[in-house]
Amino acid sequence: MKTRARHLGDLMCDTTLSVLWQPASHWLAERKPGSELRCRTGSGQATYHRFDPQQNRHLITYGARMIEAKQRPDTAHGWLSSREIVKRGYFGGELSPLNLLAHTCCHEFAHLLQHTDGKRFRGSVHNRHFYRILDELHASGGADETREALRSGARSRGLELSDTVFSIPEPSVEPLSWQVGECVSFGKGQEAIQGKITRINRKTCTVDGTGRARGIRYRVPYPMLRRAG
Repeated sequence: MKTRARHLGDLMCDTTLSVLWQPASHWLAERKPGSELRCRTGSGQATYHRFDPQQNRHLITYGARMIEAKQRPDTAHGWLSSREIVKRGYFGGELSPLNLLAHTCCHEFAHLLQHTDGKRFRGSVHNRHFYRILDELHASGGADETREALRSGARSRGLELSDTVFSIPEPSVEPLSWQVGECVSFGKGQEAIQGKITRINRKTCTVDGTGRARGIRYRVPYPMLRRAG
């Protein structure tokens, strides 16, 4: 799974460069002459855009554990990208591994454009300027092109990248019934994950995996939790 996630991350990097960066290169060169973009796949779940002014270089990192988490509804729920797709109607409001990864590419590239345009401020990152850019990426067809590039790229590289739509239930269980330190499980059958609650949030709780999931942190909606026996 981790190897596949890293390969998918590399595909996301190639797609970001070819589908998003190259068409915008003229506009970017006018505002940041000589700037370049480097994309990489990280081993954790951290996914972000940064700019190094000394090297005049943008960096976009796609976390392998983020990619893993967006393959299933029980672990995709807590990500901002899931909420954006549903609430803003991107890709028809449909969640799938393919849609989530394509939107993640667009989300991070929108941060790059936001920074270049001077509209990213301390304490105000996901602001109206950011969502104007992200909306335009979807409305212009850039997001659809990104999705198709990921679909065809995964196929040509022999990578599994499902486009099957899944739904995420609305949280209906009060967090008061759960406690930090409690052992829980979520998922079905052989795919079930064991873990321990480390934080109680409003709609999800943070679970540190145990056993085969040790070292992985999840954000899990309360309706999907079960107490481990």
